[in-house]
Amino acid sequence: MKNFRSAFLALLLGSLAPLASAGTDRISTHFTSETVEAPSFEVAAETAYMAGIIGNPNSYEVAAQFFTARWRWGVIERDSWLQGYNQVYATFMVEPIIRGPENFYYGISLGFRYNFAKPGARWIPYVSGGVGLGWLDSHANIDSAQGQDFTFNILTATGFTYKISDHWKMDLGIQYQHFSNGGQTDPNPSVNLLGPQLGVTYSY
Repeated sequence: MKNFRSAFLALLLGSLAPLASAGTDRISTHFTSETVEAPSFEVAAETAYMAGIIGNPNSYEVAAQFFTARWRWGVIERDSWLQGYNQVYATFMVEPIIRGPENFYYGISLGFRYNFAKPGARWIPYVSGGVGLGWLDSHANIDSAQGQDFTFNILTATGFTYKISDHWKMDLGIQYQHFSNGGQTDPNPSVNLLGPQLGVTYSY
């Protein structure tokens, strides 16, 4: 009986060994074959409706249009919450001022965007931030209006990207913008804006 049990155990282990090996191979292939899908280049068109929040008594409202080019710059492949890819971007902005002393704002911004992308994911959270410069039709004679046409700007945003196809994506997020002339006039009333942003992106 003892010899029978030993023979049966050996046969059982021998039959399970290929299955265990196959399972290990599948797991290994799973982790080595899946990589973060990071496009090399993207162009995006985004719109945001932002309202003044702090620091200026004028109730600014701005309908902003952003036209952006993004280049991939570094990919994090390790399996953690930081997995994803970084991008550098250049943005041209056209902003009709719906409410406020001025009428329009034009500017550019250069910055970085990080995409928290998992392999195969359609929903991709992101954060971005950059600095730039711009011009508006200033009215120094009006209280708390901008003191000169030339300004600096700061842009930050966070939100989600939804991958529609291999090339098309939609973005939904929150945009913050600050612009002022950096103390070149006195007083130097800054403008701080916050609002929702919606965009569409084409990836190469």
